Amino acid sequence: MALLIIPMTCFGSTLATSQPCQTPDDFVAATSPGHIMIGGLFAIHEKMLSSEDYPRRPEIQKCVGFEISIFLQALAMIHSIEMINNSPLLSGVTLGYEIYDTCTEVTVAMAATLRFLSKLNCSRETMEFKCDYSSYMPRVKAVIGAGYSEITMAVSRMLNLQLMPQVSYESTAEILSDKIRFPSFLRTVPSDFYQTKAMAHLIQKSGWNWIGIIATDDDYGRLALNTFAVQIAANNVCIAFKEVLPAFLSDNTIEIRINETLEKIIAEAQLLDVLKNVTFTDEGNSFHFDAHGDMNTGYDVVLWKEINGHMTITKMAQYDLKNDVFIITDQETKNEFRNLKQIQSKFFKECSPGQMKKTTRSQHICCYECVNCPENHYSNQTDMDHCLLCNNETHWAPVRSTRCFEKEVEYLNWNDSLAILLLALSLLGILFVLAIGIIFTRNLNTPVVKSSGGLLVCYVILLCHFLNFASTGFFIGEPQDFTCKTRQTLFGVSFTLCISCILMKSLKILLAFSFDPKLQNFLKCLYKPILIIFTCTGIQVVICTIWLIFAAPAVEENVSLPRVIILECEEGSVLAFGTMLGYIAILAFICFIFAFKGRKLPEHYNEAKFITFGMLIYFIAWITFIPVYATTFGKYLPAVEIIVILISNYGILCCTFFPKCYVILCKQETNTKSAFLKMIYSYSSHTASSLAISHVSLDSTNSSITMTDPSSGGRSAAWQEGKDLQAQAFAHICRENATRVSKILPRKRSSSI
Repeated sequence: MALLIIPMTCFGSTLATSQPCQTPDDFVAATSPGHIMIGGLFAIHEKMLSSEDYPRRPEIQKCVGFEISIFLQALAMIHSIEMINNSPLLSGVTLGYEIYDTCTEVTVAMAATLRFLSKLNCSRETMEFKCDYSSYMPRVKAVIGAGYSEITMAVSRMLNLQLMPQVSYESTAEILSDKIRFPSFLRTVPSDFYQTKAMAHLIQKSGWNWIGIIATDDDYGRLALNTFAVQIAANNVCIAFKEVLPAFLSDNTIEIRINETLEKIIAEAQLLDVLKNVTFTDEGNSFHFDAHGDMNTGYDVVLWKEINGHMTITKMAQYDLKNDVFIITDQETKNEFRNLKQIQSKFFKECSPGQMKKTTRSQHICCYECVNCPENHYSNQTDMDHCLLCNNETHWAPVRSTRCFEKEVEYLNWNDSLAILLLALSLLGILFVLAIGIIFTRNLNTPVVKSSGGLLVCYVILLCHFLNFASTGFFIGEPQDFTCKTRQTLFGVSFTLCISCILMKSLKILLAFSFDPKLQNFLKCLYKPILIIFTCTGIQVVICTIWLIFAAPAVEENVSLPRVIILECEEGSVLAFGTMLGYIAILAFICFIFAFKGRKLPEHYNEAKFITFGMLIYFIAWITFIPVYATTFGKYLPAVEIIVILISNYGILCCTFFPKCYVILCKQETNTKSAFLKMIYSYSSHTASSLAISHVSLDSTNSSITMTDPSSGGRSAAWQEGKDLQAQAFAHICRENATRVSKILPRKRSSSI
């Protein structure tokens, strides 16, 4: 009891002080000499009065508001030191203490810290400035305190200068675990990180998502508030309000365990290192400081409950910060803990998977509504703040989806109804080609077959049609690099060869029935069948070869559609593709011009007229193809090109061979040599008569012109040329009217064909 009288007297003198202190000893709460001095910082008073002087003077003011709980903590420190001094633990060494009242004020604590750091056994209590404090002997060797984290941080930054050990009994701010900024700080309570983590865990287990937070306006309260807000936000808990109270409104009902860390203090030189490695037991529990200087203690979960107007506090569980679990001691408290879930602290019902929370325009940020996830988004948990995006290249999701679905790979399959129809048309075309080949082979020596250029030319054209029909098969089925390269090349080369052969036929017909000498001479110079066919086809082969070498078509996955992946052939080079088709179009146009000029040939020999129709069908099909191909999208894009190939191929095949097959099969009487000679004789006579009449008209016109202007030499020359042509035409007619000569003329025409 005598040990308690001195500090009480000192405290009493502090309370009785009505004037600001004049010397450092005036604000010492309790002191006792010893070989090793230990400092103490306790907020025995609630606050410090503000100065009423003006201007304000730099002096420590009077403290008011006695805190009995903190006073008992200071007595506990004194009692612990006296017990150590009265024990054989430190033989020959006495511990002393200097305890200061911080008045819950950083300024007062800093003044006390300056005295702690002053030089030992110096007449003047001053702190020396040094670059190295290794040999410096301060007034005290260690400091117990302070309680508030804000004060502790300020004090610790000054004690770091000399690496003086500081052990706090209440400061729990998370930042104090940072050993870079606070290397000499230790504490006997856990960090706020674990406290806020335990609170967040308790709220989650209780099923609450609508809470309010009250914190003190100091470093301890603000840092804990920020940490707690982050942790509960991760659990989708909404903060209804945040209330910050003045720091001096502390809760006096919460008892802090008295620290017994200093029971085994030894040599002063290694004090900080020893403190970090101290381990002691209490009621069977082992305690020690971790690498951050935090004590491995937990928390008590207490329940405040009002019964009959009286507030009772019941310990419900203990929080184990190492394992992040609540330890419940008995069944009764377990039931109380379970009853927390019955307390409704929710603003809205949970948003189900497939939905997300959308903040509404209300006065509070926590007001929200549940909306469905849009297409290609999903949510697989309740109360998600936002929906997750599916990988649009490989997956998709419908509206209000809880997961992503893998996209289906699509292409023009063999089982597709349109593909079957197109294949049937291609096979029908191939059957037509084979049937025509058989018909022409069996009627090899008939005039119709001979007039078609002979069996070899017909076979080449029919082979091209066969390859064109066969090329459509490469547009169907799962695209491969080989099929992508083959289909366009096969079609381009075979179709070019077909058009080249038809071009030679048109040129040959025009040459056979042309009576214009100048045109005949030009056509004879141009007519080189083998050379022209190989040249025209060779140019297309070169175009396709360059295409395959530098920008070959390849398989590509088109992922732009929302639910499917289109497996298609990417042409590699649009320029090369267009060049191939454009070259065919140029040949077809030349063929069309030649055929158009020979459209008025004998009725049963008039291939040119049908070639003209075939080329028109080709142009109409491919001109229509360009906008349709550019606007079609999806797996049916290859079907568009198949349809155009079939139309153009059928058009040319039908116009070239069907009329001849009709004559061979249905009008056999016209498919004779005599019928052809008669038809050619009639055509030649009609053509010569027309030519003579036109020149007679020209002669009459020129005569009138000559009479008008007899001096014109050019007009007379034109008239004379017309007279010569007229004479040739009449002579030609006369020759064809003769019986024997008429037999020779058709032979010459037939041989030329």
